[in-house]
Amino acid sequence: MNLLRRNTSTQLFKIFPQAKHRTHVLSTFVVRNGDANPNREPIHANFPTQRTDLVYPSYVNERTVQSHKSSPLDQLGSGDIVSSNKLITRYIRFGDLGSALNVFERMVAKTTVTWNSILAGYAKKPGKMKEAQELFDKIPEPDTVSYNTMLVCHLRNSGVDSAMEFFNKMPFRDSASWNTMISGFVRNGKTQKARELFLEVPEKNGVSWSAMISGYVDFGDLDSAIELFDLAPVKSVVAWTAMVTGYMKFGKVELAEKMFQDMPVKNVVTWNAMISGYVENSRAEEALKFFRMMIRSGVKPNPSSLSSVLLGCSNLSALQMGKQVHQLTYKSLLYDDTTAGTSLISMYCKCGDLENALKLFLEIPRKDVVSWNAMITGYALHGAGHEALNLFNEMKSTGTKPDWITFVAVLSACNHSGLVDIGVRYFDSMVKDYGIVLKPEHYTCMVDLLGRAGRLMEAVDLIKKMPFTPHIAIFGSLLGACRIHKNLELAVYAANNLLRLNPSSAAGYVQLANVYAAASRWDRVSKVWRSMKENKVVKTPGYSWIEVKSLVHEFRSGDRLHPELASIHEKLVELDQKMRLAGYVPDLEFALHDVVEEQKEQLLLWHSEKLAIAFGLLRLPKVIPVRVFKNLRVCGDCHRATMFISAIERREIIVRDTTRFHHFKNGVCSCGGYW
Repeated sequence: MNLLRRNTSTQLFKIFPQAKHRTHVLSTFVVRNGDANPNREPIHANFPTQRTDLVYPSYVNERTVQSHKSSPLDQLGSGDIVSSNKLITRYIRFGDLGSALNVFERMVAKTTVTWNSILAGYAKKPGKMKEAQELFDKIPEPDTVSYNTMLVCHLRNSGVDSAMEFFNKMPFRDSASWNTMISGFVRNGKTQKARELFLEVPEKNGVSWSAMISGYVDFGDLDSAIELFDLAPVKSVVAWTAMVTGYMKFGKVELAEKMFQDMPVKNVVTWNAMISGYVENSRAEEALKFFRMMIRSGVKPNPSSLSSVLLGCSNLSALQMGKQVHQLTYKSLLYDDTTAGTSLISMYCKCGDLENALKLFLEIPRKDVVSWNAMITGYALHGAGHEALNLFNEMKSTGTKPDWITFVAVLSACNHSGLVDIGVRYFDSMVKDYGIVLKPEHYTCMVDLLGRAGRLMEAVDLIKKMPFTPHIAIFGSLLGACRIHKNLELAVYAANNLLRLNPSSAAGYVQLANVYAAASRWDRVSKVWRSMKENKVVKTPGYSWIEVKSLVHEFRSGDRLHPELASIHEKLVELDQKMRLAGYVPDLEFALHDVVEEQKEQLLLWHSEKLAIAFGLLRLPKVIPVRVFKNLRVCGDCHRATMFISAIERREIIVRDTTRFHHFKNGVCSCGGYW
């Protein structure tokens, strides 16, 4: 990941003063020489796995070898045995079971530790239950570690019931045995069974309490998690972190913050829980601030940290901040990590920089299915359907097996590029050729694909044939297509179903009102607004934003607050005159108000995306593309006007709305008019 190698510096970020007038500062962080102690490792909990992962006994380290009780056999060539055990442990740690077995088979004398190490290797490999059982049966003197390792094998390969049967037959158990079984129940969603077993544990330790608390959080029982946390005599960092995660999961951000502040010990997972929690609760700016605090505290980020903070950058469309995180990644040990690289690709795609996303994708040495999905999705998001399909074919040629997310990306690529028949073929081949189980997301893509192409009745037929109840997004897609093709009858059908599923859906009311407005049925528009008001549904205000020198400037239609509004209006009036000379005529269909024509034209000129574009033209150097983001679908008149502006100003303009990117250059949009 040397894409930004030349831009690295000691101080990665500047902290900007608080701005006014709905212009807010991107959260930044500073990395200075000496701020982060390179020798300081994150403090880890005394818990073998994060959250509710299975508890594995620590039988493959030298400490265990040293402390293991020697049998008469151990005394024979003990030095060679210890060396061989070390070598086996090293191979197992790196997943090389074959080499470990070669050493094992050459050993004349073996200790129980030797057998346990090989057994651990089988435990790490799914599908090796038969081999593990055969090895276990040959162990001359199996100990608690041997039984615990077989317990893990049962959980991984035969399920929790088989594991419980084995657990009941174990001649001796220690705390790891009980904790492994509790974690097994928790992982399988059987929290009640886990609780019953937890109450039977003769000596509960921090791992026992942490496993139960984490289990309740994972399965949405926050009250039980709080109850156990309050009762726990020993609260490990895992338990504290689980509670932070739980509060964030339920939107109780302030309680999560208090829990974090009260924690006696924090590790990187704790910080990650806060950062991801902020992002999930639509507070991305606070997530970035917290990431800055984490770095300045000397805690080294891991791939999960970067994934969360980069998602925050994507949500804010904060490209410059994302590039700074990229610099930090390159300077850390994560520069060749596949997860970190994939997160960066996704960030660049979502922030409108497809070129750098592709460069980074090509640099990733080991691409997994998630990496391929990120790039294919990026192409789809930018309307580059053919490139997405070519990459999909290349992915298959490498032997990487596509998953259900891959096909969401492929169908989206077909959708945004008008490749209807190809999309239908891929949809039909998913089960037959790839063994992919169809999900609601695939049907949503197909309804949108058929609807945009005007094949509305086919879309309705597909909805009726779905093997599960249609969800909101499906009727939302159909309603959007009805607006494009001005099918009032089907629009009412789609809106009624959407509002039946979610009476508080502002999008349903707004879309239906827009369909009526396009048909000049103003009486119906008024009726929809009245119904919306009676049901106390609040419309999400549309706004656009643009990043200039790490400051995000936000605009709303008819904005009156931005400090540079006078110069923005002057620029728009100038552009309006030039556009009209070039043949532009305002499309009054998108002025959805029952007012005179002149007022409609004025309303269109002050739309939020036009204000943001004008500001970008005034403030950004000509060599930098103008990147504008909108929280709703881009207005049709603004789309047409932006094509004219890109030709008049000779600028590249990139606009992202809720569904895709539009790249405007030399009077042409990348969507080709199909959107």
